[in-house]
Amino acid sequence: MTCYDRRDLGLLLLRLGTGGVLAAHGAQKLLGWFGGGGLEGTGQAMEAMGYTPGRASATAAGLAEAGGGLLLALGLATPAAGAAAAGAMAGAAAVHAPNGFFAQSGGYEYAASLGLTATGLAVTGPGRLSLDHALGHAVNRNWMVPAAFAATAAATTVVIGARNKRMREAAEAKQEKLFD
Repeated sequence: MTCYDRRDLGLLLLRLGTGGVLAAHGAQKLLGWFGGGGLEGTGQAMEAMGYTPGRASATAAGLAEAGGGLLLALGLATPAAGAAAAGAMAGAAAVHAPNGFFAQSGGYEYAASLGLTATGLAVTGPGRLSLDHALGHAVNRNWMVPAAFAATAAATTVVIGARNKRMREAAEAKQEKLFD
């Protein structure tokens, strides 16, 4: 008989809480649940935030949040789930960064907290109260952690870099010429 310890229970609670929040945010984007805009409304919002094309960006963000969150909650494919969620939160943090750190001012505090928690879970592993453990860690191998984060970091860098370039160009286009 297996004896679960505090660490296993703590990881379960972190996974359920973080994964549940991420899955709910993803459902807002994908399905319009919980007061969300669905793909249409979220796609328009993504365009306004500089993520183009908007609908594809909404789909990618929604899948990373909903899928990553659900997998984190279940403790399944934990490295990939945590990396996907962290990548989505990096994209959200980029939008909020100009407002500073604290969420009360529209800052990136909340996105950073979710992203760092997802990262920590991916690195630490899901614990014994997880599907990964029940399946013999078939999709939670040590080599998968750096591989998942390398792939996510590359994709996130490209997406956020392109967004930042679009935002910079849009801001420059709005500026008045000082000299003719």
